[in-house]
Amino acid sequence: MDNGDIDKVFSILEEEVSAFRVPIVGRVAAEKDSFKVLISTMLSLRTKDKVTEEATTRLFSIAPGPEEMSCLDIHTIEDAIYPVGFYKTKARNIKRVCSIILERYNGRVPENMEDLLELPGVGRKTANLVLTLGFNTMGICVDTHVMRITNRWGYVSTKNAFETEMKLRKVLPKKYWKRINDLLVAYGQNLCTPISPFCSKCRLRPYCDRVGVKSSR
Repeated sequence: MDNGDIDKVFSILEEEVSAFRVPIVGRVAAEKDSFKVLISTMLSLRTKDKVTEEATTRLFSIAPGPEEMSCLDIHTIEDAIYPVGFYKTKARNIKRVCSIILERYNGRVPENMEDLLELPGVGRKTANLVLTLGFNTMGICVDTHVMRITNRWGYVSTKNAFETEMKLRKVLPKKYWKRINDLLVAYGQNLCTPISPFCSKCRLRPYCDRVGVKSSR
């Protein structure tokens, strides 16, 4: 796949993904609250979307903002977010993030990559998602789905998330930067799965090199 196909590919993705349930972070982003985008993204790391949704709902029901959340003790946060992956570590990071936001940034989530990356538990994936969904600024959020699918297409050939992001920044038209994560997360959860993807149902098959696909359905 190359950029001669990319407009058609994204057009098909938009049509296909419209039938799928929007991942929880995307639904949180509809509230236009960058803090909630940040926290829900932190919870989503290495966690299934359904578990993230339930944990996010519980946590925000008792503490909708950084001031309220910073007042919670660690065990209360742990209980609210369990069983997300690494919930004890995430609970500590969430409490520290809230304190930093209040102390350094007057209760507002920072709007630049450098400051976001200084927050505990925040890597480039989370920072890019906060920038794109929380502030509607440019960024490319690369998670496991984006990395797997763009490599499977043959659009990039990369070995890790950082390398994938840097390569996509060079080759992917900017008009798709903000959308690629939302589209490929939903597509990866439902059709282009890690093991035995549903290639027989995939409208992108004519454009896909199927790199590394050993079996499919």
